[in-house]
Amino acid sequence: MKKDKKSLSSKAACKAPKADCKSTKGKGKMIVNEPIGSTEKLLFETSWEVCNKIGGIYTVLSTKARVLKEQFGDNLIFIGPDVWTDDNPSPYFKQHKTLLKSANNISLPYGISLRTGRWDIPGSPIVVLIKFDGVYPALNDIYGEMWRMFGVDSLHCYGDYPEGCAFGVAAAITMQALANHLGAKDTDVLAHFNEWTTGMGLLWLRKIMPEAASLFTTHATSIGRSICGNGKNLYEYFTGYNGDQMARELNMEAKHSVEKAAAINADCFTAVSSLTADECAQLLDKRPEVVTPNGFEPDFIPAKRQYTILRNAGRKRLLEIAEKMTGKKWSEDTLIIATSGRNEYRNKGLDVFLDSMAELSRTGAASRRDILALVLVPAWVREPNGELIIDLYQNGDLSVSPDYLTHRLNNEDSDPACRRIGQLQWDGQLAGQGQVKTIFIPCYLDGADGIVNISYYDILPALDITVFASYYEPWGYTPLESIAFGVPTVTTDKSGFGQWVESDVAGEKIGLPLESLTKTGVVVAPRNDNSYWDTVMTIARTLEAFSGADKKTVEACSKAASATAALADWKLFIAKYDEAFKIAEEHRDNRLKK
Repeated sequence: MKKDKKSLSSKAACKAPKADCKSTKGKGKMIVNEPIGSTEKLLFETSWEVCNKIGGIYTVLSTKARVLKEQFGDNLIFIGPDVWTDDNPSPYFKQHKTLLKSANNISLPYGISLRTGRWDIPGSPIVVLIKFDGVYPALNDIYGEMWRMFGVDSLHCYGDYPEGCAFGVAAAITMQALANHLGAKDTDVLAHFNEWTTGMGLLWLRKIMPEAASLFTTHATSIGRSICGNGKNLYEYFTGYNGDQMARELNMEAKHSVEKAAAINADCFTAVSSLTADECAQLLDKRPEVVTPNGFEPDFIPAKRQYTILRNAGRKRLLEIAEKMTGKKWSEDTLIIATSGRNEYRNKGLDVFLDSMAELSRTGAASRRDILALVLVPAWVREPNGELIIDLYQNGDLSVSPDYLTHRLNNEDSDPACRRIGQLQWDGQLAGQGQVKTIFIPCYLDGADGIVNISYYDILPALDITVFASYYEPWGYTPLESIAFGVPTVTTDKSGFGQWVESDVAGEKIGLPLESLTKTGVVVAPRNDNSYWDTVMTIARTLEAFSGADKKTVEACSKAASATAALADWKLFIAKYDEAFKIAEEHRDNRLKK
């Protein structure tokens, strides 16, 4: 989470006065200028990544928004953290002070303040950003109350735990106040909380507004991610793991405790894949009621003419960078391979990707065709590579060193991807003429990184194939994004996306890589705790076959990729959320009868 901390202050249970209002009948009716009527459903959804692009959850919410907006109209309200300043405004938030009956003027406890506006994404849903600094001084009292009511153990909390809890509590208070301000019945409120960072918000809402129907979605369990991040084997010993025991061993008691309590106490608990549902059942002691797979929004895909323009521009820039960094002229038909995502060296399969590139180099495929491999993974960037800037933009003729980094890092000697690329180049496996060349672009591609200066979605069309060799991946947005842009991909069966392709798209294991790519646009490589080099070889052989494919086969792979992506359209997947909303209301009604 962002470290630009903002906080809150005391007694959260106070209610804003109910509005004296007239009913506005009709599903999805606008509530911008009129409060909603008693028959309306009011859907709040909150996450640390609302208008705050950090990882995959931002993509989940921003691509899902338009379909939800079609159902709920402006009764859909996203709530996110206001971690922005005048000098660093959110590029995704467009403020409108008069939305929601000027809700930004509501007086809230703990000094919470609101900014209302719209999220600059397809559907333009209403969003409320909240300042929550004042909650921090009250956290000890809040922790005590959460221990008394739900058994949440915050005793050993550290790091971003207080930040997540302060924001979650503030979000719950804001939901209650907005519902009252807009004249909604408490029983008309659906409140959706994402990830452990908002878990305490769900519990606090149960305390102050028990009539609301709550949902909690786990995108990855905190303890499962920690097991993998600490180099332990998740799958070999999976059925033997106890979440509470592992939380104590890995110093994760607080995060695990609040996540588990939110899962158990939510009116409907959901996970993003069957893989994650199994993980929740084992580590959180509760199986989700609904699996809600992550879809994609077709509006993010450029039209054919624009796609061609982006592809040509992106390839030109990437090959220019490669030329300056290698001193080699790259052919127009260079095979450009890439991986991207969160900088988790083992979990995201960066280790397998790099070793696959070394194996691909050993096969001799690069002697037949230029192959450029890109690692598009944000790291601890200090600044753009000054020598490369001079070469690219000032017609310089400098030798860029080291020749695999486009940006200088603060920790080049300790970054694991950096170390592995350097080691492979030193061994002569990823350097020189006739071999695969790997370049590390360690920054967010937001269009203003100083070197590439093209956003990630605009660079995707320039790629020929992608690889996401994940060891731990509850869903896997990066391969879905890739095929949505018609770029075939290689992933693993340890991603929720990979399992979905195998079970719901392919329906069977497909033997040959090109056969799989032409049928689904996806190769799902087996991966487990003891198959590292088998996975490396599968990926290398797939890329070798693809590099030698003719134009007709490559086009077939691209069409198959787009067809598979169409099956993950949010308009299809949203039915699972409708099911979750219904279950949440049913369980809420049963709970209130007790």
